[in-house]
Amino acid sequence: MERWDIYDADKNKTGRTMIRNDFPMKDGDYHLSVLGIVTDGKGRFLITQRKADKAWAPLSWEVSGGGVQAGETSEQAVRREVSEETGLKLDGADIIFMSSYRSEGGPDHNNYFEDIYQVRLDFTPEDVHIQASETENFRICGLNDVMLLGENGKFLHYERLLPVMEEIGTES
Repeated sequence: MERWDIYDADKNKTGRTMIRNDFPMKDGDYHLSVLGIVTDGKGRFLITQRKADKAWAPLSWEVSGGGVQAGETSEQAVRREVSEETGLKLDGADIIFMSSYRSEGGPDHNNYFEDIYQVRLDFTPEDVHIQASETENFRICGLNDVMLLGENGKFLHYERLLPVMEEIGTES
């Protein structure tokens, strides 16, 4: 059973853990998640499309990411998540911390920190082997394509990712 570390409001581990997705959390408790914005040698983004049978946001586009498991660092988690979801071998990849934010989970108390990384790697479409149980499709695209998806409500975390993607991305 996967466990997550619990963090305080200053992003320090409390020494306690929780079962993955076992909400509601106590006030002042947070878990840690990561997002990995994968870019190829030309600065284009690798984005994936969620399966049609997903209960939340089916067929939406996104970047790789997920929860940081107990004992992992966020960089270890982003490496694991990107590898699992895209099949890419990250040997030689540049993993660059870009930003972090804290989210208060509202009525279900899904409180979390989100660390955002850029994963720079030379790869081709043939190197990508999406996780079939989670992902419908993938694209390698420029910032304009991501913005079009986001403006149409079809790109997850768009508002929070856009400033980082604008800093990274190309117009191709």
